[in-house]
Amino acid sequence: MIILKSKEEIAIMRKAGRVAAGALHVAASLIRPGVSTRDIDEAVEAYILQEGARPAFKGYRGFPASVCTSLNDEVVHGIPSPRRRLRSGDIISVDVGVILEGFVGDTAWTFPVGKVTPEAEKLLRTTYQALHAGIAKARPGGRLTDIGAAVQEVLEAEGLGVVREYTGHGIGRQMHEDPMVPNFGPPGMGPVLEVGMVLAIEPMATTGGWATKVGKDGWTVSTRDGSLAAHFEHTVAILEDGPEILTWPEVGMAWT
Repeated sequence: MIILKSKEEIAIMRKAGRVAAGALHVAASLIRPGVSTRDIDEAVEAYILQEGARPAFKGYRGFPASVCTSLNDEVVHGIPSPRRRLRSGDIISVDVGVILEGFVGDTAWTFPVGKVTPEAEKLLRTTYQALHAGIAKARPGGRLTDIGAAVQEVLEAEGLGVVREYTGHGIGRQMHEDPMVPNFGPPGMGPVLEVGMVLAIEPMATTGGWATKVGKDGWTVSTRDGSLAAHFEHTVAILEDGPEILTWPEVGMAWT
C-alpha cells in the first residue's frame, strides 16, 4: 500500500533529508587516498547523532554500520572496514540513511578518489544525470514507470548497464515502503503519481552488464562481470507543482 504524506509529515521528512545530506557532505570531506571506509562510517555516525537523529542503516536487518561504502565494482551495501583504504583512481558510493522524529531520509553519492579514468568519470556523470532525469518525471498525474524509463534512456544512450535487481522505493516512517521504483521499463505504467508520495529515486549503473552477485558477507552487491558501478540517490517528495528534493543540498562536483 502506498502511504501518502501530509504537508506536516513532509516538513519533518525535509528536516530528516537535510541531516542525511549533511552526513553525505561529511563523507565527501573525507574522500581521499589513505582514508579507510571505517573512518567515513565513524565520522558520519558522529554527525548524525550530533544532529539529534540516528542512523537508519545500523542494525537494519542486521547491517553492522551506519553507512554503506561500495567501491569500484560494488554496486550497493558494502560494509565499512578499517582494512579498506581508498586509493587514487577508486570510485566509492556512500549511502546514508537517518531517522529523525520518526521519519527517514535516504541519499547516496558516488565519489571519485583522486584522478579517475575517463570511463569512470563518464559513469559518474551519466548516472548523476539519470538521477535528475528520473526526478523530473516525479510529477502529479504521471505514472510510476515514467521515472525508470527516463533513467534507463539516459544510461543506455551512453552505453551503460542498468541494474535490474535493486530498485528505488517509497520512504516515510519506514525506510522501504511501497512502491518499488525500478530504473528501467516502458513509461506510462504502474500507479498514478500523486501529491504526497515520497520516493527514494536511486539509479544504479555499470560500465558493463546489469547482472549482480552478493558477496560472502551476505551484504555487498557487486557486478557479476567485474565492471565499475555507480549509485546516486535522493529522497523526493511529489508536491502540487512537481518534485522537491528533500535530501538537499547536493555534494558539489566538477560536472554538476
